[in-house]
Amino acid sequence: MKRLFAVLIAALLIQTCWTLAAKAAPQQRPNILFIYSDDHGPWAVGAAGNPQAHTPNLDRLAHDGAYLVNTFTTTPVCSPSRASIMTSRYGTELGITEWIHPRTEPDLGLDPATVIWPEVIKKAGYDTALVGKWHLGVPEQFHPTKMGFDYFMGFLEGGTRLKGATLEVDGKPTKFDELTIDVLTRHAIDYLKRKHEKPFLLCMHHRTPHAPWLPLPEDCWERYADLDPVIPNPDYPKLNIPRVKKVTREYLGSVASLDRAVGQILETLNEQGLADNTLVIYSSDHGYNMGHCGIWHKGNGHWILTDPPPATENIPRGQRPNMYDRSIRMPTIIRWPGVVKPGTVVQQTISNLDWYPTLVAIAGGELPKGETIRGRNFLPILKGKQIPWDNEFYAEYSTHHQSHTHMRMWRTPEWKLVRDFLNPERDELYNLKNDPAETTNLIDADSTEIQRVIAELHAKIVARMRGVNDPALPWVEKHPAEKQK
Repeated sequence: MKRLFAVLIAALLIQTCWTLAAKAAPQQRPNILFIYSDDHGPWAVGAAGNPQAHTPNLDRLAHDGAYLVNTFTTTPVCSPSRASIMTSRYGTELGITEWIHPRTEPDLGLDPATVIWPEVIKKAGYDTALVGKWHLGVPEQFHPTKMGFDYFMGFLEGGTRLKGATLEVDGKPTKFDELTIDVLTRHAIDYLKRKHEKPFLLCMHHRTPHAPWLPLPEDCWERYADLDPVIPNPDYPKLNIPRVKKVTREYLGSVASLDRAVGQILETLNEQGLADNTLVIYSSDHGYNMGHCGIWHKGNGHWILTDPPPATENIPRGQRPNMYDRSIRMPTIIRWPGVVKPGTVVQQTISNLDWYPTLVAIAGGELPKGETIRGRNFLPILKGKQIPWDNEFYAEYSTHHQSHTHMRMWRTPEWKLVRDFLNPERDELYNLKNDPAETTNLIDADSTEIQRVIAELHAKIVARMRGVNDPALPWVEKHPAEKQK
């Protein structure tokens, strides 16, 4: 009997220890700092091999953590990309297919009934904050604090002044005289210095390096003011080289100011003793072109030529809508001390849809029942595990502010097919293995192999469009490829 009593006591003690450990476990989960920039091209990072990009802090992050070299957005423009990362769904499913224009679309925003991942992480026991850009709706019902954030400081529209901006602080508009990047960084630092009883999620959403780029912090501009930059394709026909060099200087200066802000945030983590238990993510909403293939800007690109091609019915002169890799790929870095091995390079194709399930898993939360989650959890990859992973990728972009298109894209590590179902004459096929810069469109190539690839990727595009009930589906039946069936 005494032995049985001792066994019961031991079992009770073990159960009590497990219960106490379970209650304490949430405190051991990492803080999450997600630094999210605006318009940062994947080529504009020192760690990517660009010596002109002064990004020592981002380079250090990559050295200390994982560099995800194949991270893509489903739509290469602000609002739908941000909606997709928050919901793990395509913009066409959310009614947000283009950047939200506050004057022509004042009532548009992300449906508050949609459960975004910061809301899930909040439910899992985190303090949640957003500092900076939202761009998912201006009316009160779309406010970040109605969508899972405990704290918000920043701006709701797509942009704000580089200096002298009016930003929301504690629910009230407040005018600041300093550079906006410094104001936002300072408020993020203030949040990090607060006493947190729970682990925190801080989303630091910069508007940098979105154009315009000047003025900049003096030390950042001095580095580039007199630079004669190397540009990617100076032999491109009719390329406006003086203008490319001018905007490249300004853009790289803006990237340097962003890196400077990242360094200030990282230093605060060190000073506050938070670095070892904080997962730091750096990424952007999409990429950017700077003279590449004769354009600048992102998915709603602009020609930067001395004599742009003439306008067409749906494409104004000067516009070049696109799904180039430089538009859909973003620089992405993750540092997680003790979990992610320093110097890791992740080659797998990661979508912005994948953040939702991954971050919920990291936070120890549960995916909400009834919500459509299209992304995949890549946490095992970060931990160095070998798991099956499909590296094909689908993206979409229906432009409607300047040009009018229904671009849909399927990408494999070797091939990329872009259909513009509204303008079939703009269809494109690139062999990414032989032509990573996407300089030669093979869509009309007289090759049985190429026509087989086109048919295969086209079928995948149409199947995905049907799977998400894409509103552009009526245009598919009008496409020559469908008529031939």
